[in-house]
Amino acid sequence: MFLLNKLLAALILPPAGPVLLALFGLWLASRGNTHGEAKRWRRTGLWLASVSLLGLLALSLPVVGSALMAPLEVHAPITSVQLKRAQAIVILGGGAYANAPEYGDATVGGPSLERLRYGARLARESGLPVLVTGGSPFGGRPEGELMREALETDFGVKVRWVEAASRNTLENASQSGPLLKAAGVTRIALVTHAWHLPRAIPLFERQGLEVVPAPMAFSTGSSSPLEELLPGGLGHSRWALNEYLGQLYNRLKE
Repeated sequence: MFLLNKLLAALILPPAGPVLLALFGLWLASRGNTHGEAKRWRRTGLWLASVSLLGLLALSLPVVGSALMAPLEVHAPITSVQLKRAQAIVILGGGAYANAPEYGDATVGGPSLERLRYGARLARESGLPVLVTGGSPFGGRPEGELMREALETDFGVKVRWVEAASRNTLENASQSGPLLKAAGVTRIALVTHAWHLPRAIPLFERQGLEVVPAPMAFSTGSSSPLEELLPGGLGHSRWALNEYLGQLYNRLKE
């Protein structure tokens, strides 16, 4: 089921989703046996292909990515007072960098590294114990182990708990919950990207944990209005759409 979900998401999300839809439109444009029928199919197919490709172009604009991100980034940065309420810091994995030649082995990927940097900052500020969570859904070393290694070696922050069996956010929560509760922890500061928290928080709350949001890496956009209107990649749009898709999936499972 995990691999099927990943495959479906990859086919739905940009760039694959709009491109496949455009190809389907071109196929429709070639259908029809009679002149009138062929004309109708051609018009429908070309319209579908055009809308799909224009949609893909729009999703590559930073201004569109920021607009999609805005409804997700609802939690303000954590304050010192809020951090003091927590009993532990939980940092969610965000992907690995496999076979990194400069490190001689796998290490954490970019999103994970961003989360670790902020988590390390909070840990030094508060002295709270840290849990890192992430498995190896596609093989290799578990992400939790890579996160522990990076935190301790590169940031000088000790990790108390390593959850290394989870494959997604749902399992991050279900696997981490028992580790924390066994240690008497019921209130956590949850560190992940600001756009990820609306999906992650309810999953940890279902484990009986009180969650203090600790968002980071907000999509603040560019200071240049012109740059916001230039196609610059699908990163923010893809992440945002993935979150909306994940939220829908979790609701359907309830």
